[in-house]
Amino acid sequence: MSLDTIIHSGLSHPTGPVTALVLMGGGARTAYQVGVLRALAAMLKQQPGTSQAFPFQVLLGTSAGALNASYLAGCAPSGLHAFEQLASFWGDIRSTDVYRLNTSRWAGANKLIAAWSLSRQARAHGAILDSMPLVDTLHRCISLPGIEHALNDKTLSALAVTASSYTSGVHWTFCHTAQDAPFRGWSRPGRRAEFQPITIEHLMASSAIPFLFPATPLWVDKQREYFGDGSMRQASPLSPAMKLGAQKVLVVGVSQPGRSTFVGISGNTSGEPSLGSIAGHTMASVFHDTLEADVEQTQRVTQTLKSLPSEIAAALPYRSVEVLAIQPSQSLDNLAHNFTKELPRVVRSALGGLGLLRGSGALASYLLFEPGFVQSLIALGESDAYARKDALLAFFRQGNELPVR
Repeated sequence: MSLDTIIHSGLSHPTGPVTALVLMGGGARTAYQVGVLRALAAMLKQQPGTSQAFPFQVLLGTSAGALNASYLAGCAPSGLHAFEQLASFWGDIRSTDVYRLNTSRWAGANKLIAAWSLSRQARAHGAILDSMPLVDTLHRCISLPGIEHALNDKTLSALAVTASSYTSGVHWTFCHTAQDAPFRGWSRPGRRAEFQPITIEHLMASSAIPFLFPATPLWVDKQREYFGDGSMRQASPLSPAMKLGAQKVLVVGVSQPGRSTFVGISGNTSGEPSLGSIAGHTMASVFHDTLEADVEQTQRVTQTLKSLPSEIAAALPYRSVEVLAIQPSQSLDNLAHNFTKELPRVVRSALGGLGLLRGSGALASYLLFEPGFVQSLIALGESDAYARKDALLAFFRQGNELPVR
């Protein structure tokens, strides 16, 4: 996080604090965010004199976090009830609503058949899985007119989603604001941003997990580029929210406190890692965000600004930025391992035939859009949010300074 970003956020909205919600990516793991937000809504409803209006003005999402952010944007005018609506959406979703695997029913019987079947799918579509079911789901469930309504009636000031260009290697932030709102894009080494009304194509691009989901074409700089998951090459996840004027940022990630131990081919930890462990490690590398470092740096800069004499701070053209980050307190890999059998049979058969599900549930955790895993994630999110209740309420209390943790 650069000081320039902090300065920019202070200059953008001089009349009052703007609160942003940043939702990180991680496939099915982002159901955890639903639990955190539903618990937050319940806390705010119980506070006497607290407004029931939607509590965020800027929404920023990456990968599946972009789907959550866009869903919330579409129903933001309903206030705190929007979070319960998001929970209902996740309660109804299944893996078959997100992807399908077009492969032979014999794929699980033999590794060679499984490998041939998956490679045929990859050559035909540029990915192992067919994401057309997700296209249908998003068209049915994401309210694009609702997003416009929320922006035009000033419930929101901006919705932004990120994606990574396979064509140019640039990490893009696509920002949707009201038509009459002033917006200046930005350009930094490896990072760009511009105004574009968010569409289903933007959401498909942001959530296109490499190798699993096919790339999506988008138009940037008057040319078509192919995009994949926004978690790739995401150097500064908090920067776009601050560029959009946020002085308070709540970020919900889905990284875990510690990686589960690799399990070897023979089922123990002393042998070579299984193919499933290697696949899980690869996925963790794709979704290895710089969130913790970004939060720490932002808090350090903010504390430095607050330590300046008041007369000097008053003369400076920037403000401090309060950041609260919440992430899972338990390993999501281990949690997913308990629900691997919920995967669609054909997926379980093909991936299992190659040993991709052996060992930890790391790979499965991104694909398990099934009730057992989803509800466990939501419950964990609620539990973690209530464990941080004091910090969350302090964050939303006007004029109160966020405790640094």
